[in-house]
Amino acid sequence: MEKRKLGKNGLEVSALGYGCMGMSFGYGPTSLSRADQVAVIRAAHDRGVTLFDTAEAYGPYTNEDLVGEAIAPFRKDIVLATKFGFDIQNNEIVGLNSRPEQIRKVAENSLKRLRTDVIDLFYQHRVDPSVPIEDVAGAVKDLVADGKVRHFGLSEAGPATLRRAHAVQPVSVLQTEYSLWSRDPETNGVLQAVEELGIGFVPWSPLGQGYLTGKLADDTQFDPADLRSTFPRFTPDGLASNRTFLALVTKVADRKHATLAQIALAWLLAKKPWIVPIPGTRSIARLEENLAAAALRLTAEDVRELDDALVKAPVKQPRLSEAHMSFIDR
Repeated sequence: MEKRKLGKNGLEVSALGYGCMGMSFGYGPTSLSRADQVAVIRAAHDRGVTLFDTAEAYGPYTNEDLVGEAIAPFRKDIVLATKFGFDIQNNEIVGLNSRPEQIRKVAENSLKRLRTDVIDLFYQHRVDPSVPIEDVAGAVKDLVADGKVRHFGLSEAGPATLRRAHAVQPVSVLQTEYSLWSRDPETNGVLQAVEELGIGFVPWSPLGQGYLTGKLADDTQFDPADLRSTFPRFTPDGLASNRTFLALVTKVADRKHATLAQIALAWLLAKKPWIVPIPGTRSIARLEENLAAAALRLTAEDVRELDDALVKAPVKQPRLSEAHMSFIDR
């Protein structure tokens, strides 16, 4: 797979990464055995993926442990990303905690679970309004100086926060939800800020939490452990109300002889050369489908048509629940 420079701070990774979250968290229970989960993650590496994304909050903790086992044979060949920033008590996320002493504690524990001596990319998972971002950046700067972290990242940070953090410790990557049906980074100044500062951009949920695959029926029932069960776009009304938008995307997919998922990923890749989406999956077949998008070339006309789809059929409902949106830095 072709490589991309993820910003200007020395990170080079595969054009598509792999989001490991769904193996342990967010999308309900899995029927896969531990061995099968490891096999899917290793299959991503076998097919050229070099960016793997996890977090202590996924599980909590279990995803890092799984990823640590899966990547052990090729640890030195990849960029490993994990995250700090949630307050986890008794295995439950109860809020935010980015105090410097907590950041150091999380780093030490993540290193152990991931079976590694350095974290390549350490993100603040969500901006903690109770801790100055300068203090957060300073704590990560110390970890970089200690050789325990290589690169600093932020997730769902607004432009002002991004600039303040970057002034203390260079931010290598910003991770934010961005996809065909979630376009906030285009309008809130985020894409402009990362381009100006030379920061790489990693869209999470590049397939719209599964909706942009076209595989979800309007009457899909989500397990209570599936985060989508609380998201407005995934109610029966929300799923149905966005079918017009999906039909417009389907026109492009049909013309390109591609799947909806491949179009969604290729659209992101066509936007900027420093964008690296991280689709996740529990299936090797879906993994191969997703990775084929790296070779799909969209013309300028294709991209315009996909951009215009949102104008012709504006997406209904917020992207996350009110509770989750409360953690988003504006």
